Amino acid sequence: MRIIFMFILFLGGCSQERPVQGRWYTLSQLQQGEKIYKENCLVCHKARASGTAEWKKTLADGHYPPPPLDGSAHAWHHPLSTLSRSIKNGGIPLGGVMPAFADKLSEQEVLAVIAYFQSFWTQQVYQDWKARDGIDL
Repeated sequence: MRIIFMFILFLGGCSQERPVQGRWYTLSQLQQGEKIYKENCLVCHKARASGTAEWKKTLADGHYPPPPLDGSAHAWHHPLSTLSRSIKNGGIPLGGVMPAFADKLSEQEVLAVIAYFQSFWTQQVYQDWKARDGIDL
């Protein structure tokens, strides 16, 4: 479905540098984010940012498994700055296991990854996040 949407945007003459309708990110950020996500995040946060089914249950080692980033868990409760900081700093400073990506990804790449997983958020979840975060598009 998303490929069809992106194709329609392309055929419609929509610039890749204009924000995706109703969202803060551009089509080029979304495309870059998909590539970066697949290279760095997919192994833990799964396809379509679906995360681990039992993400609220601790593992045998006492840690929580990777949560969904698709809008079905808590990621949408956090402002863009917190999402970015979580990717850059990882979860280890907070007792988690997610590695830090500050030395691997630029600020633009981090934002692209966020754009990618936010693309799976329903319009309602995105609007609720936007209202919480104070983003005005």
